[in-house]
Amino acid sequence: MDLIEVDHLTQDYGHGRGVFDVSFSVAEGEVFGFLGPNGAGKSTVIRHIMGFSKPQRGSVRVFGQESFKNYYKFLDKVGYLPGEIALPEGLTGWEFIDMMAKLRHIDDKKKLNELLERFELSPAGETKKMSLGDKRKLAIVTAFMADPEVLVLDEPTSGLDPVMQQNFIDFIKDEKKQGKTILLSSHIFNEVEASCQRISIIKDGQIVSTFNANDIKHNQNKKYVITFNIAGQAQKFCDNLPKLSKKIRDYDKIYLENFDKKDLIAVVAVNDKDIDKLVEKISEFDIKDFRQSKYTLEDYFMHFYKEDKKFGGVF
Repeated sequence: MDLIEVDHLTQDYGHGRGVFDVSFSVAEGEVFGFLGPNGAGKSTVIRHIMGFSKPQRGSVRVFGQESFKNYYKFLDKVGYLPGEIALPEGLTGWEFIDMMAKLRHIDDKKKLNELLERFELSPAGETKKMSLGDKRKLAIVTAFMADPEVLVLDEPTSGLDPVMQQNFIDFIKDEKKQGKTILLSSHIFNEVEASCQRISIIKDGQIVSTFNANDIKHNQNKKYVITFNIAGQAQKFCDNLPKLSKKIRDYDKIYLENFDKKDLIAVVAVNDKDIDKLVEKISEFDIKDFRQSKYTLEDYFMHFYKEDKKFGGVF
């Protein structure tokens, strides 16, 4: 059963901004990753899921109900963590927690205390004076203290230090074991790769790929790093290989991805079935080192973004 359904969602703000014909679903008990740089359209989709915006075209359903018209019917089952945290001023952290607990009719404080301990948060101070990291922790605690069935997370680790980022990933894994349904929107590869079962990549407001995370881990397309001893041989080897472009998804031959002329290092792409051909080719040359480069989610993602002039180091 799909608890979140986004069906041909379009919200065009003009000048190429917005989301266009976006479709995906999140099944009950699934952790779904929504991956893309800032400005790609992730938050726009999430605002529609939460019922904050009405679709221009298409539909968005949560628990089988149109989210814009029925958001109030499922809010008690959904934990939402926004990308940008805006806490009310004039309250301490405890006062904010009490306010949210009353709004959500939470009497049992067991989950709250677990979260406070896990994320090492002392909410005694004023929200206005809190650090960005503590504000993020406070948002995490209040989003999940009701122990919701569905978690909708928009850039959840923004503002957290590396230790707390890993702590949050471990938390998501624990929630996953309990059967929670999770939509994780992020631009951080390791948190998506570590926790998600399926992933969609969004670019310029459109889904460009949806795939199982295991397909990346067990991909038969491999990359190898070859270090040569002789410059002339390195150049000859590279000159005889076709170049790998972002349009090539399946490696049907041996491709050259990169060649560092200074250090005589070539990176080649090859399918498992052709690895013997690669070994045969390099046996003709004086080789200093030959090793496999692990194929990662980032490698796959960069097929869609590496030639984009607008990309400019977002990740």
